[in-house]
Amino acid sequence: MPQLATITSKRQLTIPSKIFQKAGFKKGDRVIVREEEGELRIKRAVDLVKELAGSIKVPEHLSGVDTDEAIRIAKARHFGKRE
Repeated sequence: MPQLATITSKRQLTIPSKIFQKAGFKKGDRVIVREEEGELRIKRAVDLVKELAGSIKVPEHLSGVDTDEAIRIAKARHFGKRE
């Protein structure tokens, strides 16, 4: 059921409690906000990450490498430092 909300002078919007709870939001959640055909869509950033999980191919040289180690290697390559 639609509920009325007000946008403040600082462009802030308070999500009505029932909608907030039904959407599964928690205080401090990061959200993705996008405009589609004049309407705003709000989605938890965690949900977007879960949707994208597995859609990015791991480079062969990082296959089987621990995530933290893969990040360290990628940073070193990107910033020009050798391992």
